Amino acid sequence: MRNESKIRQPPKIQSVDRAVQLLTLIGERGAMGVSELSRALGVHKTTASRLAATLAHHGLLERGEKDRYRLGFSLVYLAGEVMADLDVVTVSRPVVQQLAETTRETVNLGVLHAGAVVCVDQASGSSSVMSVSWIGRRTPLNCTANGKVLLAAMDPAQLDRVLVEPLERCTPRSIVDPDALRADLERCRRNRFATTIEELEEGLNAVAAPVHRGDGQIIAALSIAGPAFRLRPIDLPRLGEEAVAGAEAISRRLGYRKRGHRTSFGNHAAEAPTRPA
Repeated sequence: MRNESKIRQPPKIQSVDRAVQLLTLIGERGAMGVSELSRALGVHKTTASRLAATLAHHGLLERGEKDRYRLGFSLVYLAGEVMADLDVVTVSRPVVQQLAETTRETVNLGVLHAGAVVCVDQASGSSSVMSVSWIGRRTPLNCTANGKVLLAAMDPAQLDRVLVEPLERCTPRSIVDPDALRADLERCRRNRFATTIEELEEGLNAVAAPVHRGDGQIIAALSIAGPAFRLRPIDLPRLGEEAVAGAEAISRRLGYRKRGHRTSFGNHAAEAPTRPA
């Protein structure tokens, strides 16, 4: 059995493994010196120095001030080749479907396009009563959880341009006062998710969280929606955390890595090209 276990383990080249660990460390912590790398990797300084110098020779690292190494521009080229083939819908599909199965509600992925939210993907859970597809539909930013996430991510000037226009009222509970909406967006940033309570349709509640691409920009929002009798206000914080976890899973698949402590989001919302079905 011992021999079988060894055979099943994937082959591992120690120098390559250490090089990958080194790149990951610098990616997470920022520029590092040879002594820091040596301690973090648990290797002799000479080994760490040779690894860093080899990676720098190939442009994967750059040697900066005080002999500290940072990630090199060859990684930008490699990442660009990968990102060129990534489509947010394709990347997010497994997460959207899994979240719908877990919550048993309807999960939507929305992007900012021409001043509205456009749904680009949808999955329905076993409890969902929604038989209509929202894919390709445009909905107001101020009346949807996805829209509030995208509004909360805008820079102040961009948000001002949106709020100077009259806000759409879809139901009596839609927020159409700019100051009230700003306060709601601030709560969204603090909580890391947005909520709507019968603001788009009567009897429909939702939560949503931001999806980041690799450079940190928010390019989409992931929502969980369902009937108000099942998604009660008391249930929304729990579902909001589930939306956050799902959105973070998609963000990681897009190459996003959080640094430092958890903070309110504010990475500017990028308008995404849409290819609705």
